[in-house]
Amino acid sequence: MAHPQIAAFARLAKGATPPKRLIAGQATKLSRTMHDIRVDEIHDEMLVTNPFAQAILTFRAGVDGEEAPIRIIQGPSTQLDSPDRLDVDPVHNEIFVPEGDSILVFPREGQGDVAPIRVIRGPDTQLRRAQAIAVDPVHNLIIVGFNSDFSSRTGGTRGALLIFNRTDNGNVKPRAAIRGPKSGIIRINQIQVYPPRGWIIAAQPGAGDAVEPEGAFVGVWSIHDDGDVPPRWVIGGPKSTLKKPRGVVLDPRNKEVIVADMRLNAVLTYYFPEIF
Repeated sequence: MAHPQIAAFARLAKGATPPKRLIAGQATKLSRTMHDIRVDEIHDEMLVTNPFAQAILTFRAGVDGEEAPIRIIQGPSTQLDSPDRLDVDPVHNEIFVPEGDSILVFPREGQGDVAPIRVIRGPDTQLRRAQAIAVDPVHNLIIVGFNSDFSSRTGGTRGALLIFNRTDNGNVKPRAAIRGPKSGIIRINQIQVYPPRGWIIAAQPGAGDAVEPEGAFVGVWSIHDDGDVPPRWVIGGPKSTLKKPRGVVLDPRNKEVIVADMRLNAVLTYYFPEIF
């Protein structure tokens, strides 16, 4: 769920636009690598991963300067190894973290060395290199970006979007798996959902070993899709300017999709009224 302040900053940013606030310093416990930030609008909080500290940090949404997190999930009981991405469900008060072959679910107000309240793990889950995740609290679904060992030089196994029930636990089969050549999915870096329309919006940056991969795009699928299904809509190609999209956020108020591009080191905004 996109936060208005984050979406507005990205939408209005042009050129070297300074940030409205800067969060930095030892007290924040942030690391140099942060690949996902999620804002809980209901509780006015912001969540971010720290993969080096094996931690989930929660800040107040208006955090500024060298301000400490209000809560930290960290410790051996958490089963966190190298958390890279996450999502928060403010309706059911849960945090979801993909961890390779597992999905860990924590209480939103968890603090310290807390064990997951649910873990999706096992051969039937098809989870392997799971990295991106998004929660649809309206349809009670989890969408997981299943990465691959695909190389631009040698090919390999492609990635997928796996769809689970939100309350799934243990060695459960996904209710749907979007994968195959028609899907165009090699690996997924970040996912957003738009529950009012049942859309899945995912950044597909192509093979990780390529500087400017072929077939990089942002795709839109339905929560009802399954199998080798092409995206309903695509942002990609020469006119899109995209080179290697890794992050995506939605701004429903302005009917825009905002994309972070790794290769361009830029944030691009697209007017996309069809999905809203």
